[in-house]
Amino acid sequence: MAPWQVVGLSRWPARRALRTMKSTENSTSRDSNPPVAHRSFIETNVTRNTAADTSAASAAAGTSAPSAAEILPELYRQMSIARAIDREAVNLQRTGALPAYAPLIGQEAAQVGSGAAIDKRYDFAFPTYRELGVAVAMGVDLTGYMATHLASWHGGLYDPVASRFAPIQAVVAGSVLHAMGWALGQKLDAGLAPVGRAPNEASAHDSSNPDANEPAATEPDTSSAPIGAAIAYFGDGASSQGDVHEAMNFAGVYTLPVVFFCQNNGWAISVPTENQVAGGSVSARAAGYGLPSEKIDGNDVAAVYEATARALNRAHSGGGATVIEAMTYRVGPHSTSDDPGRYRSLDEEQSWRARDPLKLCEKRLRDEGLAGDEFFTEAAAHALEVSEQVRAGILSQVDRPMHELFDFVYAEPPAALLAQRDRALEEIS
Repeated sequence: MAPWQVVGLSRWPARRALRTMKSTENSTSRDSNPPVAHRSFIETNVTRNTAADTSAASAAAGTSAPSAAEILPELYRQMSIARAIDREAVNLQRTGALPAYAPLIGQEAAQVGSGAAIDKRYDFAFPTYRELGVAVAMGVDLTGYMATHLASWHGGLYDPVASRFAPIQAVVAGSVLHAMGWALGQKLDAGLAPVGRAPNEASAHDSSNPDANEPAATEPDTSSAPIGAAIAYFGDGASSQGDVHEAMNFAGVYTLPVVFFCQNNGWAISVPTENQVAGGSVSARAAGYGLPSEKIDGNDVAAVYEATARALNRAHSGGGATVIEAMTYRVGPHSTSDDPGRYRSLDEEQSWRARDPLKLCEKRLRDEGLAGDEFFTEAAAHALEVSEQVRAGILSQVDRPMHELFDFVYAEPPAALLAQRDRALEEIS
C-alpha cells in the first residue's frame, strides 16, 4: 500500500515519520504598511463562549479520544506531509502540470488538528478547496484528492463515502449547507425529532430571559451509539455569505450535530478580515444563534485538536452545534493566480512566519522530550517520499472518459442530454 493511501490520523492509528518542509514562497517586494490587527496573534483575543460547557464533552457519547499530548508526534508528521505535498503542488502548477492550486501553507495546524479529531465511524467532513491537511489526517487517497486540481474530475477521484470526506467544494460556503443536510439526516436516523426550542420558550436574544446566553434546548440522547457529527469547513471570507448565517440559524433551531470550523486566515482573497467581518469576530456571532463557540490559536495543533474534540463530543451526545474560529494565517497566495504583494506587506507575512505551526510543534516536542533529531530526520524523509509518490500519481493520471460528463447529471437522464452525449461520443470516436 502506498504511503498516501494508509488510514489517516483520524481516530488515531500510529503514523510513519514525515518531513518538515520549508516554504518555497518567493519573497517579493512589499509595501511598508504595518500589519493589521489580525496579524498579531498577541492582539487576538482567544476565548471560549461559555454559553455551554463544551469541555464537559459527554462521556456517554462513547467517543473518548486520546489527549493531544499522546498523539503530538503524529500530528507533527501529518502536518509535515501536508506541507510537503502543498509545496509539490505549487511546483506542479508553476511547471504547467496543474492548471491551478490553492496553497494551504501556514494553515497546517488548523487542518490537521481538526481532521485528527474526527471519528470516521460516525462523523463526516465537508471541505472547501483548501483542506489538503484535513484530507491527510483523514487518510484520503491524496492522488484522488489532487485530481480536482488537475481538472480531471470535479470533487476528487477518492471515495467520499468510504473516506468520510465529502467532494471538494469550490462554491464559497457551499460545504456548510451540505453539512446541515447531512447532520439533519443523522439526527433523524437516530430517532430524534428535529426540534430545538418549544414554541413558547423565550428566545436567546430576549434580555428578560435569565438564560439568554444558553444554547437551544436539546433532546436527550436516546441512542446507544453517538449521533454522527458533521464538520463544516469555511473561511473568514465565506462567513460573510448568507448561507453561513442561514446554516447557523438552522443548526441552532434544530439542535443539529455540527461543528462550524472557520479558518480565519486574515484575508478574503485581498480583503482583510476587519473590513468584511462585523461584530468583532466570526465566533462572536454564535451567541446570536444560541450556539457555544471557541476562538482558538489556529497555529497550535494541540489546541485545535482539543477544541475540535470537545465540539464533536458535544455533538455526539446530542448537545448540538458549536462554532470554532481558528485564528491562523494564509502565508502563501489565495491561489496560484494571486499576488499577495499587491495588498499586504512583507513585514506582516514575516510576523506570521515566526509562528509557523510546524516550528511551534517541533519546539514543543523537543522541549517536552517527546522527539529529537532522529525523529525529525525520519519525518523529513517520509514526507518527501509521500510527496514524490503523490506527484508521480498526479502525472500518471489520464483523461477521464467523455461519457462521465453525462453519466452523473441526472438519475434518469432526459432525452436531450442523452442525445448530446451520443453526439459528443461520436465526435471523438
